[in-house]
Amino acid sequence: MKHTNRQTTTKTLTDLYRALDRRHAVTITYTDRDGTDTVRTIEPHDIRTTDDGDIVIVAMCRLRGDERNFRISRVRSYTLHRIPFTLDRPEPTTYERPEPQPTDDAQALFFYELARDKDDADYRPRVKLTQTDTHLAA
Repeated sequence: MKHTNRQTTTKTLTDLYRALDRRHAVTITYTDRDGTDTVRTIEPHDIRTTDDGDIVIVAMCRLRGDERNFRISRVRSYTLHRIPFTLDRPEPTTYERPEPQPTDDAQALFFYELARDKDDADYRPRVKLTQTDTHLAA
């Protein structure tokens, strides 16, 4: 059993990626939202970073039998096994086909590209810029 508070996040991620690549199960001690610790055996399929910057393990949970997300920051300890995966991962069903991009109008293409990027889609300048504002020039 490896305790995550005694090692770096990089070491923890290295071990979890190794289990993911080899398709081996991992038993984790996980702190729930209400503060209770639970022991779960998971089959990791993906490791992602959220918009908030948290690292999340996407795995099949053998306790519940479905796909779950576990934050690395809430994993207190883990044990790597040589037990192969036994649960079938469900196929993703929430795919939405994007709108086709406009090809005839440059302005429409510009707004289409802005709308695709979540960070820039709602951008509005804080200060109205005029041509005489030379102190803002790069």
